[in-house]
Amino acid sequence: MTQTERPLDVVILAAGQGTRMKSALPKVLHPVAGRPMVAWAVKAAQELGARNIVVVTGHGAEQVEAALAGSGVRFARQAQQLGTGNAFLVGAEALGPQDDADILVLYGDTPLLRTDTLRALIADHRAGHSALTILTGELPDATGYGRILRDAQGNVERIVEEKAATPQEKAVREFNSGVYVMDRRAPELARRITNDNAAGEYYLTDLLELYRGEGAPVRAFKLTDAGEVMGANDRTQLAQAEAILRERINTAHMRAGATLQAPDTIRIEDTVTLGRDVTIEPGVILRGETRVADGVTVGAYSVLTDSVLEGGVTVKPHSVLEGAHVGQGSDVGPFARLRPGTVLGQGVHIGNFVETKNARLDAGVKAGHLAYLGDVSIGAETNVGAGTIVANFDGVQKHQSRVGAGVFIGSNSTLIAPRTVGDAAFIAAGSAVHEDVPEGALAIARGKQRTLEGWSRRYWGGLREKVGQKLPWLAGWLERQG
Repeated sequence: MTQTERPLDVVILAAGQGTRMKSALPKVLHPVAGRPMVAWAVKAAQELGARNIVVVTGHGAEQVEAALAGSGVRFARQAQQLGTGNAFLVGAEALGPQDDADILVLYGDTPLLRTDTLRALIADHRAGHSALTILTGELPDATGYGRILRDAQGNVERIVEEKAATPQEKAVREFNSGVYVMDRRAPELARRITNDNAAGEYYLTDLLELYRGEGAPVRAFKLTDAGEVMGANDRTQLAQAEAILRERINTAHMRAGATLQAPDTIRIEDTVTLGRDVTIEPGVILRGETRVADGVTVGAYSVLTDSVLEGGVTVKPHSVLEGAHVGQGSDVGPFARLRPGTVLGQGVHIGNFVETKNARLDAGVKAGHLAYLGDVSIGAETNVGAGTIVANFDGVQKHQSRVGAGVFIGSNSTLIAPRTVGDAAFIAAGSAVHEDVPEGALAIARGKQRTLEGWSRRYWGGLREKVGQKLPWLAGWLERQG
């Protein structure tokens, strides 16, 4: 087996508590650009084609494991927080017997590390026939990091931790990121790490000395951008990581053919996909498994979550879509709300202040304004008048209604579910429909108008004193009536 053909196993260390987050949520589960931090490491490992991925959990293990359930990773629990060396050994043992695989160590709180960087690290490790390769970086001030010390020939000699470093060693700018690629001997050597130090912990950095003690070659691969290994240890760093990833994501979409107006104001999660010639206006938020096809426009300050927009759709400003499917050429908004279970056919019009929930609207349906359509299917080319309500809840349970094709529903009508309205039926404006309407019928469900002459004068006359204090025009009108 050649160097490049060797399989890759990955151990992700995610057992820490993260006290600086000051949160009940485990640090590695804090979301960044649509994924929990630890899921970024899992994504990178999968993109590298890793054979086995083991996530080492500890603090909040149940929550972390639940969050990654179904992602194809294995879990190993670190019962006690005994240091990175112990955490790695717990994870390595869960990998099972090692053949000739390389082992990559990643962390659950470094979401900025690019897959391309890791790919270059592994290639360098294999091309140099290294036993251990350390991912390093360089900073003007590397305070807080272990320093990489090299010999006169530039070879990596050892890693010195910050608290054990001399003033001269602290001046070294090259630091240890904690990311390593190691050969199959790593688990065996890790069992020889001791906790003979001030903290009484097992440090993974001790592997370097153990490898060197066997005469094995050790290398360092230096990052071009040291910021890639920036950890997110508190809310401030979390926000910084979010901003960096948001810029990366937006840039990638623009380079792929989407127009993002004022991209600094637009938040697109990593799980979202955009087609070509998509236009995203300022202030838009796209979340979850949202899929946006070619030629779609999403208006300013709209929020879309787990929704599918087919080609040519227009979402006008300030609309909120969650779990909705919008058919080709439809338009939605402004100020519309599509709730989960909404399916719009081709060329549907949903106007301002229309809310839908678990509603299926077939091709050409129009609901222009001020309507609530819940638990209903509506046939093609039906017109839903302003103020229409499908009253789907009886106080205990929801009920389904079905409206046929070509129906005209007059303004301010209420359909009291469960109702069936046949094709081509008419519902007169202001009707409260409590019986089914046959195909082609006209339903009028409102009281007959009565007009009582002089009623206003008699009514307001009885309130003359109050009217005179608060409503001067009306008081004058009463005076003119005599």
